[in-house]
Amino acid sequence: MLIYEYKLDGSERHYAAIDEAIRIVQFIRNKCLRLWMDEGGISKNDLQVYCAVLAKEYPFANHLNSQARQAAADRAWSAISHFYDNCKTHKPGKKGYPKFQHDNRSVEYKATGWKLDGKHITFTDGCGIGRLRLVGNKKQKIEAFSLKQIKRVRIVHRADSYSVQFGVQAQRQIVHVSTGKRVGIDVGLKAFYTDSEGSTVENPRHYRKAEKRLNRLHRQLSRKQKTSSNRKKARKRLAKAYLKVQRQREDFARKTASTLV
Repeated sequence: MLIYEYKLDGSERHYAAIDEAIRIVQFIRNKCLRLWMDEGGISKNDLQVYCAVLAKEYPFANHLNSQARQAAADRAWSAISHFYDNCKTHKPGKKGYPKFQHDNRSVEYKATGWKLDGKHITFTDGCGIGRLRLVGNKKQKIEAFSLKQIKRVRIVHRADSYSVQFGVQAQRQIVHVSTGKRVGIDVGLKAFYTDSEGSTVENPRHYRKAEKRLNRLHRQLSRKQKTSSNRKKARKRLAKAYLKVQRQREDFARKTASTLV
């Protein structure tokens, strides 16, 4: 499955609706986990059926698309099955007992609840997200696929923006032209990699360069009073700093890999 990601350009009303949908996903996931804790012999299908019960019992949960509710239940079952697998294999130490989630940042749609229209995507469920513009350099690529190939649409709330990920069912075909040479690569700590011909690419050390600022942001966060708005702002600044380092690493790895092909 190929993943294409774009930023979402919308208003504060759109973003508030997305946050509400994310909260509903977290609510359903935690309710399914509570059902498993309170009652024995709960299966994956039981959690799927419980989604319909929650939609009738809580009107706000009914606003979310039905397949998105089932995807939220699948998240709970994923944590449960992971715990079961660790117990069956007698994994040493803690087995990863499922915990309630308090920081969910995404909502996942399947085949329904959304419509793709060129450079825009519209979410049609009762959460009221509406129509948003896709921002990115790969819009033409997602338009090249049929709607039947798009198996998943996930909205992700990042530290500095809102993004949408398209999961496309496709087979990537890459034709390699042989050069007649064989080069070995050794990935290390001091150097990013060293090949058998003696060429070396230095490690950029993005985290080390940002460590001083990250430590300062951690100290600022620790000084803020818990549950205060200033603490939320400090946490958001810290998350943005970590996200910047993550993107620098991904960009460097992508550019370096392109030179090896």
